[in-house]
Amino acid sequence: MKRGRLPLTALRSFEAAGRHSSFSRAADELYVSQAAISRQVRELEASVGRALFFRNHRQVVLTEAGRHLLDQLTQSFDAIDRRLGEIIERPAQHVVTVSVEPSLAAAWLVPRLNAFNAVLPDVDVSIDASPLLVDFRGHRFDLAIRHGMTATSWPRTQSRHLFDCTRTALMAPAMLAAGPPVTSAADLLHFPLLHEDDRDGWADWFKAAGAGATEPRRGPIFPDAALSAQSAALGHGVALGCRLLTWPDFSAGRLIAPVDFEIPGGAYWLVASGFDRLSEPAKAFAEWVAEEIARDLGVIDAATPSADESKIASRQSEDRFGPPSTVER
Repeated sequence: MKRGRLPLTALRSFEAAGRHSSFSRAADELYVSQAAISRQVRELEASVGRALFFRNHRQVVLTEAGRHLLDQLTQSFDAIDRRLGEIIERPAQHVVTVSVEPSLAAAWLVPRLNAFNAVLPDVDVSIDASPLLVDFRGHRFDLAIRHGMTATSWPRTQSRHLFDCTRTALMAPAMLAAGPPVTSAADLLHFPLLHEDDRDGWADWFKAAGAGATEPRRGPIFPDAALSAQSAALGHGVALGCRLLTWPDFSAGRLIAPVDFEIPGGAYWLVASGFDRLSEPAKAFAEWVAEEIARDLGVIDAATPSADESKIASRQSEDRFGPPSTVER
């Protein structure tokens, strides 16, 4: 087929549909209707004389011919995107655009941005606090920081491990001091429980702690861990939190761990389309994030008290924090 006759619009529609295995998600990415994607793909199939998708009731699956074409198109479109990025005129002021999980942005990154600005005052950081997957095409983002329960590989990206999270029960010292005694994980069922996203997190934690198949039915649900930890620090209940993200409240005595037990809670990853292709400011930001996290983890490991020390501190601080608020569970 001559280059002048290449069906570029149809190829773009097919590539998005094949990459997502979905006509509707391709339509969302390209800001067109699902019917338009379907029509473009059918016209492409007619021009090549063979099917590129198996169409099932609720999904589409690439044929062998479709897989071969998708592999080539994705590589080609990515190469075009990189080359365009190289020749696009850059602004005089360097800007690093980062998509960050909301919890990490609120609890860890934003409070430290001044430190980065002190190191590189000529670089501005633009933060998009969102848990959604990032498509690095179009050069909207340089980097992303994402949470995954396993060693996740995001499509067509590179990732670097930042730190592992654990799920630790956290509450205000005054609530622990004024409430029923806590000698085991099961005793936390006597307190209001605060949830992130859904109530499965506490159910998993109690099961791992040996409290049986407990399924908490009550307690407010927050969209991210930063909000549930904030509510816990205010004395509204017990939250499951990552020690790194809650360290300011923990080190200041606003939160304590009532029991010495935690479970794995996934990990955070620094993600880029290619770390070797990052601009120098973006590389500097990536290195700064890794160094700051490593430093904070060292401080936390050295300063984390034992469970007994936490309980003693909670009773000593009851007058300072005042009586806790009560919520029916």
